[in-house]
Amino acid sequence: MRTLPAGQYIPGHSFLHQLDARAKILCLFLLMAAVIGASSPWGYLLALAVIFLLVLASRLPVGPAVAPVRGIYWFLLVVFLMNALFFGGEEVLASWGIFRLSREGINQGFRVVCNVLLILILGNLLTMTTLPTQVTAALESLIKPLKFIGVPTEDVAIIISIAIQFIPTLLEETELIKMAQIARGARFESKRLLERAASFIPLVVPVFIAAFRRAEELSQAMEARGYRNAKNRTRRKKEPLAPCDYWALTVCALICLAQFILAP
Repeated sequence: MRTLPAGQYIPGHSFLHQLDARAKILCLFLLMAAVIGASSPWGYLLALAVIFLLVLASRLPVGPAVAPVRGIYWFLLVVFLMNALFFGGEEVLASWGIFRLSREGINQGFRVVCNVLLILILGNLLTMTTLPTQVTAALESLIKPLKFIGVPTEDVAIIISIAIQFIPTLLEETELIKMAQIARGARFESKRLLERAASFIPLVVPVFIAAFRRAEELSQAMEARGYRNAKNRTRRKKEPLAPCDYWALTVCALICLAQFILAP
């Protein structure tokens, strides 16, 4: 691989690495709310500044930290155009049949694209500074109250954790399949939109097949090791949150509050 897959855990001793996984997940939700609540240039500037400080605090290379934004340019372009051309607005700049380009639609398109990019980076920072086992234990602890209404929280936590761990694996598999298709003549970098779109069709089916194959191998491996359900697993006693965890939660809550104050 030329670059480290997005979402893969990188060992370290930074401030983010030392935070409790429960606190990091709660901080992630607070910062996601702050990003979604941004509706002004000052709000997005605040979100960018916070993410920049988080990358510095994680001591991660900038490349892997922002890896999720690479390779999705066409998806973001489609998202932007869908909002710009179909979002209703009073100030119409141009019109072609069913397409209506409005100033409100352009603003909405920029907002959606920025929200997607910032949330992807935040989620990537979580997975790159937290062990998968810690994520599983933290999710199980946070959704434990749902057990009172019959939700199998242990199984849900295992499913979410495995799905998170599969992300870098599938990205690596996709890159290998893409390189093999390029060797066979696929034109992923063609400037013609139709050729580029057609070249992705042979890529989708092998990726889905690889995902199902890996899921089947994982289920057989878990069954061979005696796994039946997560309810009967032994667990290490959970440590209480440290003062730094509470400070991190407080700061994220204040950032979220400030974001809504900056909203016009």
